[in-house]
Order: sequence, then structure tokens, then C-alpha cells
Amino acid sequence: MQQRQVIEGIDVHIEGEGAHTIVMIHGWPDTYRLWDHQVERFKSRYRCVRFSLPGYEHGQPRQYYDLNTMLMLFDSIIDRISEGKPVTLLLHDWGCVFGYQYAMRNPEKVERIIGVDIGDASSKDLQLSAKAKVILLGYQLWLMLAWNLGGKLGDWMTRKMAHVFGAPGEASRIHSGMNYPYHWRWSSAFMRRELGTIPLDIQVPFLFIYGREKVGMFHSKSWQRKMANIEGNKVVGLSTHHWVMAEQPEAFNRIVEQWLAESDALLAPLDLQTSA
Repeated sequence: MQQRQVIEGIDVHIEGEGAHTIVMIHGWPDTYRLWDHQVERFKSRYRCVRFSLPGYEHGQPRQYYDLNTMLMLFDSIIDRISEGKPVTLLLHDWGCVFGYQYAMRNPEKVERIIGVDIGDASSKDLQLSAKAKVILLGYQLWLMLAWNLGGKLGDWMTRKMAHVFGAPGEASRIHSGMNYPYHWRWSSAFMRRELGTIPLDIQVPFLFIYGREKVGMFHSKSWQRKMANIEGNKVVGLSTHHWVMAEQPEAFNRIVEQWLAESDALLAPLDLQTSA
């Protein structure tokens, strides 16, 4: 089964059938197409739902979303497609940042989470080398500036940075309108405004997959150990950079598929109780 719904102006793509729904949310500078390999693999057993973040599709109007407006959008989409059941979130990059915040605020709507390469990135426990800190600050401020400049220069700056980091998306479809999360993050810091985020506290079954080959991690070692030690959770590092699911799709899919199957078995009694 394949269908498309338009929810709050966003094209939402639904493929596959199954008792559980996986909602796939990407980050910068990607679109819903980032998950092509995953949908192809999982759609025989799961309803796979994906969409591009607002303003990310090439040719869409330039839009700014902060945390609250993004979470309201997620809620509208999940309410419409969930069939009244909690969903599984498959998240990457900014999708993790916004998706974790959504899950913590709506625990009754999320039954489990798969996070890719982003953990407790804002934690004081995160240890980064001086080189990693310079790179992190440099590229994020570069993208914030590209958002504010816009136009051809902003687009060029965005594509240049995407090329430097090896982003898998088609270069011609990458544009400065994708950079509003960086403006949200750093304009709040410069103006000393609260971001409105709550501390990361994942209370549902959790699979975390990260790339080991980056200059710096987006999660702390202490958080990694904590997550791995919780029953039903799993933490896996692969020999990739940031786009784990695109760099090693087969290995990534195997890990996710195995964990989902194990988690399905644990959730089955809960599903029976709910239906009763």
C-alpha cells in the first residue's frame, strides 16, 4: 500500500502495512528521500510514514519554524496517521532534536524510538576536542549566516557545507531555506532566550546507532553507557560518519530490523491488553 496525504501543507508519504507505524524524521540538509533504503526494507512488516521538514523541499516557500511550531506540526501529522496507536520514531540529526522533545512531551503517542547519531548533544557531560569544538561552531554559524543571507549566496554557502560533510542529498536541491534550525539555535543563544527544550530523558525502548568515524560525537560516553544498560535498549556504533543509514544501509537495516523484531515481541502483550 502506498498513499500520500497532505497534512498542514506537508506531503506525508505512507507505504507498507503492519500493526506498528514507523514515523521517519530526517534532519539537515535532507528530505524524506533519505529513508528510501529503510522504507524498501521495512514496508513488508511496518507502516512507514515519512515527510520532508517544512521548507526543505526545493521550490517551497521560505519558512521559519521554532521548537513549538515544529512540535505542533509533528503532533498534527502523528494524530492523523497513527490510527489511534502509539508510533515508533526513527530520527536523524535535527529530527532527533525535535523528535526527542516531541516524545518526552507526548509519551502516550510514542511506543519506542530509534535515534541516529544524535544523543545528549547539549549535555555538559559531552567532551569534545578543541578541533571538534571549532568545527562544530564554525559550520553551525556558517549555516545560520546562510539562512539570514538567503538568495543565491545563501544557497551556495549551504551547498558548499553539505559537500564538505558529504551529505547524501542531491546538491541541486539543497538550499538556504533548510538552515532555520541553526538560526533558531544560535539566535536564541546570542539573544539569551530560552530554547524551550527539556532535558533528554528517554523512557521508552530505545535503539541508538551512531557513526564512529566523526571528528566529534553528538553524545556523551556516560549517556551512551546509561542507555545501553537499560533493558530493552541497544546502542551500536558503525564505521561511518554522520549519515549512518546512507553510508551502510544494509548493516543499518539489519540492526534496526532485528531490534524491532525483539521489541515487537515485548510489545505484543501490551498490544493485547490495549485491544482487550
